[in-house]
Amino acid sequence: MRLLLTTSQGIEDLAKAEVESLLSQLGVPFRVEEKPLGVEGRVLAEVGEAFYTDEKGRKRELSVATYLNERSRLLHRVIVEIASERFEGISEDESERALKRIEDFVASLPVEKYIKVSESFAVRSFRKGEHKITSVDIAKTVGKAIFDRLSRYGTPKVNLDHPAVIFRAELIGDVFFLGIDTTGDSSLHKRPWRVYDHPAHLKASIANALIELVKPDGGPFIDPFCGSGTIPIELALGGYGGKIIGLEKYRKHLRGAEMNALAAGVYDRIDFILGDATKLSEYVESVDFAVSNLPYGLKIGRKSMIPKLYMEFFAELAKVLEKRGVFITTEKRAIEKAIGENGFKIAHHRLIGHGGLMVHTYVVE
Repeated sequence: MRLLLTTSQGIEDLAKAEVESLLSQLGVPFRVEEKPLGVEGRVLAEVGEAFYTDEKGRKRELSVATYLNERSRLLHRVIVEIASERFEGISEDESERALKRIEDFVASLPVEKYIKVSESFAVRSFRKGEHKITSVDIAKTVGKAIFDRLSRYGTPKVNLDHPAVIFRAELIGDVFFLGIDTTGDSSLHKRPWRVYDHPAHLKASIANALIELVKPDGGPFIDPFCGSGTIPIELALGGYGGKIIGLEKYRKHLRGAEMNALAAGVYDRIDFILGDATKLSEYVESVDFAVSNLPYGLKIGRKSMIPKLYMEFFAELAKVLEKRGVFITTEKRAIEKAIGENGFKIAHHRLIGHGGLMVHTYVVE
C-alpha cells in the first residue's frame, strides 16, 4: 500500500520521522520518502499489511491509514494513493488539452478496486502552481472519468456533500496525484478542542513541529506569546511531564486559551499567566525551553513596533532561558538582530509554510 501524506511545507523531515516511528511500532515493513516526485509538503509511505488480534483471538487486518489518522500530530491528510504521474508542460497547456491529459490518465486507472459501485463518491481537488485550469475544472474532469469508468460495472452514485468515498485529485506544478482521502473533509490540523480562534492562530501540526525542534526533555517550558494556547495545549496532549506555562498579554486571548485547554482536557496541566513577554523575568525566574509564534503581520498592527518588541523580548529571554528556544516570524532582519545582540546563537534555521507565507523558524541557544 502506498500512502500519500500531506503536511506543511518545511516540516517534511519531521513528518517522515514521526511516520517512521509510528509504523515501526506496528512491526510491518515500510519505506518513507520525503517530497515524492519533488513535491513539497508531501511524504510517501509504502507499507506492508498490518494485523492485530481481536478480543476473541482472531487475526484481523489493521487499517494503517486509520492508525496514522488517529495518532499523527504532524500530518494533515492520509491518502491511499491510486496513482501519480508527471505531466510535463501541463502548466503551458491550454485548458482543454490539460484537462484531456488528466481525464485520459484517470480513465485508465482501476478505480473500481477502491470503491463499490453501490457507494457514493465525490472528488475533492487541490491545485498549486501556474496553470490555465482551476481546481474546480480538475474536480469535474476527474469526477467524469471516474463516473464513466464505474459505469462499466453498474450505476455510480455521486454525492458531493456526504460521500461514502472521497477521491482526492492534486495537481502540484506538473505532478498529479489521485487517491482515496481517508481523513475526510476536515484536515487533521483542525483540532476538535479549538473552541476559541485567535485571529492568527498557529496550525497544530506546526506547533508540534516547533516542539520537535526544541527537543524538550522534561524541564520547564514556556510559550511567552501563547495566544489561544496551541503550543502549550499540544505539548500537554503529547504527555509532557514538565511544567508548562502559557504567557499572554491580552486577557481576551488568555481566556480563549483557557477555554481551549479545558476543551482539550489539559487545563490543569498548564499555568496560564496574564503578562507582557517584554517583562518576562517578572513572571518566571528560569525556564529550560521557550517556543512561540512571535507577533508579526496582523498580530502586531504596526510593523514599525517589531524591532523594539523583539529586542526587548530577547533581552528578557536572556535572563531566564537555560537551554533552547524556537521561534517563528516573517521578520527575518528584526529577529536576527535581536538574537545576536542578546547573546544567543542560531543553532538551526528553516522556512515553514504557514497561512500562505513562508515563515522563518529559528532554534536558538
